[in-house]
Amino acid sequence: MRGFITDPAGRAGLRLNEDLPEPAPKPHEALVEVRAYAVNNDEATLISRRPDGWRPGQDAAGVVLRAAADGSGPAEGTRVACYLDAEGWAQRVPVPTHCLAALDDAVSFEQAAALPIAGLTALRALRVGGAVLGRQVLVTGATGGVGQFAVQLAVAAGATVTALVSSPERIQDAQALGAHRVVTSLDDAEATLGPFHLVLEGVGGDVLAAAVRLVAPGGHVAWYGNPGRRTTEISLADFYAQGWNAHIVGFISPHPEQTKGEDLTILARLVADGRLTPHIGLVLDWTRTPEVFERMAARAFRGKAVLTVSG
Repeated sequence: MRGFITDPAGRAGLRLNEDLPEPAPKPHEALVEVRAYAVNNDEATLISRRPDGWRPGQDAAGVVLRAAADGSGPAEGTRVACYLDAEGWAQRVPVPTHCLAALDDAVSFEQAAALPIAGLTALRALRVGGAVLGRQVLVTGATGGVGQFAVQLAVAAGATVTALVSSPERIQDAQALGAHRVVTSLDDAEATLGPFHLVLEGVGGDVLAAAVRLVAPGGHVAWYGNPGRRTTEISLADFYAQGWNAHIVGFISPHPEQTKGEDLTILARLVADGRLTPHIGLVLDWTRTPEVFERMAARAFRGKAVLTVSG
């Protein structure tokens, strides 16, 4: 079986291995033939930390070749999206059935592969605010991997969404996602922002502190992103601006484990009926996976990078 492993001598720290062992699924796992997978920003960090023979790959989509032996999960031949811990950048992969979502024919493998980590992060972070119908919601990093889903899901839930983007060039992209207002800074003295019932925070650093100063009394901040591991400093004084008794949740999206498939199913159904559209900025044959990391570093595309798997 062919699949990528980490190799410090390889391009982007990767090597396409031509002779991986065939998967041996456990009773609660289905064997999936991978048709497409997506690359997440944090996977570059994982590759650097596990440089010798580790098998990366968390977001994937494909077809069930063999159903789980314990009778759980989708049947053979079902098109599925997969939320994996690793090993997804290969021709075949075993997947616990609670991490699978069956796909409507209207959802492409490329769209499905873009959903798992970023989509679940956005969906579960939105739930931190409870019912957001009619509420003010701020999404930072609004055109990023998670942000694009967070904006669309918040709008679909009935929130009034303000999107923070990094540059004027991204304003139109955020508007296309459905954001009601788009800004490039939270510190504009001329702009009246907030108070926000919920902040979906994917930037960290000074942006997080500025967002805390805009949260409503008793409001919520779901903090799920910190690109580049930038230093973040928050003081109690930031809450005194208006966010009295507000809550910050250090959001770790894989929890709870057992409902990954259920939440992935929700996302896939929203894609099928047109209420959620993954923004895919790059599609390449899977043999070109190392190239994706170079393009990501150069900021050469926006949206998710998806690789299609051939034989």
